[in-house]
Amino acid sequence: MQRWRGLDQIPGGWGRCVLTVGSFDGVHRGHQALIRRAVETAAERGVPSVVMTFDPHPAEVVRPGSHPAKLTDLRRRAELVEALGVDVFCVVPFTPELSRMPADEFVHEVLVDRLHVAAVVVGRNFTFGSRAAGNVGLLRELGQRFGFVTEGADLLSDDGVTYSSTYTRACIDAGDVAAAATALGRPHRLEGVVVRGDGRGRDLGFPTANMSLPESAAVPADGVYACWFVRDGHPTMRAAVSVGTNPTFSGKERRVEAYVLDFDDDLYGQTVALDFVARLRGMVKFDGVEALVEQMHRDVADARVQLPDA
Repeated sequence: MQRWRGLDQIPGGWGRCVLTVGSFDGVHRGHQALIRRAVETAAERGVPSVVMTFDPHPAEVVRPGSHPAKLTDLRRRAELVEALGVDVFCVVPFTPELSRMPADEFVHEVLVDRLHVAAVVVGRNFTFGSRAAGNVGLLRELGQRFGFVTEGADLLSDDGVTYSSTYTRACIDAGDVAAAATALGRPHRLEGVVVRGDGRGRDLGFPTANMSLPESAAVPADGVYACWFVRDGHPTMRAAVSVGTNPTFSGKERRVEAYVLDFDDDLYGQTVALDFVARLRGMVKFDGVEALVEQMHRDVADARVQLPDA
């Protein structure tokens, strides 16, 4: 898969393509259905498939400070898109100038003049252009003028739930990582670097990997979780993960700390990932260390049950 940063990286002699465009944060099951449809349409037409997304999130440019928590960073998004068979992942820098571009101008300058689209596949709720004035109806009208086809796909729903990035974030915010995994088609993942913490976990017999995460990461609600612990080039391992301020010790800083089961090597400085499978319990302030340690043993046993096949 080719990866472009900006439209200037479009190679010379670029022909026609099938495009799908959006933020695609999370690449959830609804996104996957949309992208697969674009890939299928491109294959039918014998042209490349292109996924276009934006960086930063348009909301951060239009309303600074309003950026929603990120389900996936761009690198992870590209990995997930590539697995769906896409030919090109194109990241367009979202600037104030782009935010003010009228919808018809965006179509003419970006989709037609630069990308030479033969077809555009988007969700039925897709909007674009200045003040989100463009919609699927306008895209179809402009397609008839400029010679491309527009497909407005239905949003993916299951049991009355419409899958969206907003819905997935709400599940994660509530600590319902199982529902988030259903929406995503895989466990929600956090990636970060292992940094030194207080060292208290080792003293208690449960050494933990304290993760430094991007500020914008979508972190689940406080509690204890069963997670898969992932490192490139290493077998996946089980982990019991604490998210919160450690109230038993009057902590103030919210942390994500992973106790990796049956493992005691040094992880400091390594980039690792946590795939959240199940919430084991909420965050509790215990009366003392002994009660906390007893509960941690139960948490580890529960994590083994939730993660049966390492």
